Amino acid sequence: MDKFIVTLPLTGEYLTTVRLTTGGLCALAGFDVDTAEDYKVCVTESLLILKRNGFLTASICFTVDGETLGCAISGAEKGGQKEDSMEDEISRALLSALVGNAVFSENEEGGVEKITFEA
Repeated sequence: MDKFIVTLPLTGEYLTTVRLTTGGLCALAGFDVDTAEDYKVCVTESLLILKRNGFLTASICFTVDGETLGCAISGAEKGGQKEDSMEDEISRALLSALVGNAVFSENEEGGVEKITFEA
C-alpha cells in the first residue's frame, strides 16, 4: 500500500491543484474517467465541508492499494468562520451518492472534522 499525504490551505487556488493530484492518483488505481470524476468531486466537496466548518487548512491522506483508492481528509487548523448552511447537507448527500461509504467524524460542537471514503 502506498500513501500520499498533503496539507494545504483551504482556498480556491489550491482546490484545482488537489483535483489534478486526485486525477493522477485515480489513474494509478486504474479508474475509468467517470469514476475518477466522481472521486474528484468527493475530494473537493469534502474540502468545502471542512472550510464551511471553520478550518483554514486540511490534510489529505490518499492510500493506493491495487485498484482501491482510499482518502481521509481532516481539518488541520481552526480559525475560520463557521458557516451554517444547507450546503453541507447537499455535499454529504453527494458524497453518499457517489462513493456510498463516506464516513463523517464530528467534533464536540457537532461540526465535521474528518471525512473518509474509498473506491
